[in-house]
Amino acid sequence: MAGIKTKETEIDVANFINSYVENDKKREDSFQLIKLMSDWTTFEPKMWGPTIIGFGSYHYKYASGHEGTMPLIGFSPRKAEFSLYVYSPTPENKHLLDDFGKFKMGKACIYVKKLSDINITVLEKMCRTTIEYLKQHHECACREK
Repeated sequence: MAGIKTKETEIDVANFINSYVENDKKREDSFQLIKLMSDWTTFEPKMWGPTIIGFGSYHYKYASGHEGTMPLIGFSPRKAEFSLYVYSPTPENKHLLDDFGKFKMGKACIYVKKLSDINITVLEKMCRTTIEYLKQHHECACREK
């Protein structure tokens, strides 16, 4: 069985953004997301795998026995769009999507082209709701704060 690729690394987040993100606006949006998510979680950004910037962590274990550790929330500044890892399937988050702005929904993330396409206040509420959900349902580093 292959190992989990999405693990916390020692790669410097600012260096990653400055070397990986070619578009100036996307680079600016990336640093803005870091500031916002750091404020909302009180965690410093860490690289998870080669391209995900995560904040905090939680441990999950499925009934199948599969388990691992993932960031509480995070994002990846992919070439075409941002992948936001901020969504848990709560009734409140489903409702928040109505006012979120321009996005596409994936299985585990929300895709947005740029921050100006979305409502940052709604993003904050979604992040906080997700963190609370993870706190209640998983072993969570946020309990240590």
